[in-house]
Amino acid sequence: MTSLADEARIVFDNLTDRGAGLFHPNLRLGVAGLSRAGKTVFITSLVHNLVHGGRLPLFEAQASGRIRRAFLEEQPDDAVPRFQYEEHLRAVLTDRLWPQSTRAISELRLTIEFESASGWSRFFSAGKLSVDIVDYPGEWLLDLPLIDKSFEDFSRESLERARLPSRAAIARPFLDLVEGLDLHAPADEPTSLRLASTFADYLRACRADRTALSTLPPGRFLMPGDLEGSPALTFAPLPLEAGTLYEKGSFGALHARRYEAYKTVVVKPFFREHFARLDRQILLIDALQAINAGPEAVRDLELALSDILSCFRPGRSSWLGSFLTRRIDRILVAATKADHLHRGDHQKLENIVRRLVQDAMTRANFSGAQTDVIAMAAIRATREASVSDRGETLPVIVGTPIHGEEIGGERFDGDTETAIFPGDLPDDPGRLLRDSQPAANRQPPVSFVRFRPPRLERTEDGLLLSLPHIRLDRALQFLIGDRLA
Repeated sequence: MTSLADEARIVFDNLTDRGAGLFHPNLRLGVAGLSRAGKTVFITSLVHNLVHGGRLPLFEAQASGRIRRAFLEEQPDDAVPRFQYEEHLRAVLTDRLWPQSTRAISELRLTIEFESASGWSRFFSAGKLSVDIVDYPGEWLLDLPLIDKSFEDFSRESLERARLPSRAAIARPFLDLVEGLDLHAPADEPTSLRLASTFADYLRACRADRTALSTLPPGRFLMPGDLEGSPALTFAPLPLEAGTLYEKGSFGALHARRYEAYKTVVVKPFFREHFARLDRQILLIDALQAINAGPEAVRDLELALSDILSCFRPGRSSWLGSFLTRRIDRILVAATKADHLHRGDHQKLENIVRRLVQDAMTRANFSGAQTDVIAMAAIRATREASVSDRGETLPVIVGTPIHGEEIGGERFDGDTETAIFPGDLPDDPGRLLRDSQPAANRQPPVSFVRFRPPRLERTEDGLLLSLPHIRLDRALQFLIGDRLA
């Protein structure tokens, strides 16, 4: 995926990181999430629960009382924006609104002072670990496979996906443009801009809640940032003729050159400067949205996860080798929004996601990395209850739906607490991948609405408790528990 020059720079960056780590142990944790997965919420809750001593019974260092304190410090990378933890926390606690998702890379350093579980280690020094949380859009991960793909391969795969039944209607304006284009004709900028803009519109429409598709490279077309309008983002897949050479200045040649520029300017720097320096990784996904959108969205999520996980550098390095190249030795895939289901369906949700990533996880485990899948809610917005309906007792979830949310013809005002029966997930994950009935007649196995963040409980002394969650402690134990032993 990378050139010798790229690898040399990766080695240099790792030597710098490891040298600093000899005096100040640190762990770089990558946090990525596909659209709507809630990575901003995850980081905010993780920091809040550690800094404020949250309820984390499965996080051994906290549960055993070995963590002295956790606090935020200045991050090591001055060129990377800081994750706006305080702003996001205020949105959740004061406004009871979900924070705006970050649309670019950001970083936060959380330092944990702890007492080692080993008496021998306690004798030599007090334990201290800095967790450098690297937050980046999951859509950027979908760009990494492009490094090894030619423009011809990228175009063929993109156009094949655009013509799939689930995408063809959405992609029609773009397909009409490219199918009427003479690729040998001299390229002009207005037409290239129109091609790129229409292609980006198609990708954004695929990501919408109704379709909930996930395999949508190039990722920066969805989140262009300061590159919007630049030549590196002004290209589109074209119906190239295999083995045909296009003259310089033609549409075929110009878009191929800009595609290569996109990889050079956007994809490789992200891989080299951030992704290749990670020690651990959590990947958050909104599997429920894909399940509700139907089998095509679930299959597309499976493909996206396979592509993403194939880009990781999993494995276990030797102590000396770790100074030269980092390996991601723990990968956690987390299905978020478990609070939208009754706890009886949490294991089913885990089984579904495990089924979607099983092949990629097997490859990672073979390389020496540890992998796991969990169903979680970084901030729990609901509680569980039961109601009687025509003599039958139904498990329900209770919370305050966001203003404007609708289910069963009822529209919510954003203030009223409501009990909702979300439905049941199937015992067999394979059912979600099969088109057993026409799309017009298909009913999703679960129905859910988005809830407002909860009001925090207070103790008898009036102290505000930490943010409630589902299995955040299990995620922490997997991701950093061994480094606090």
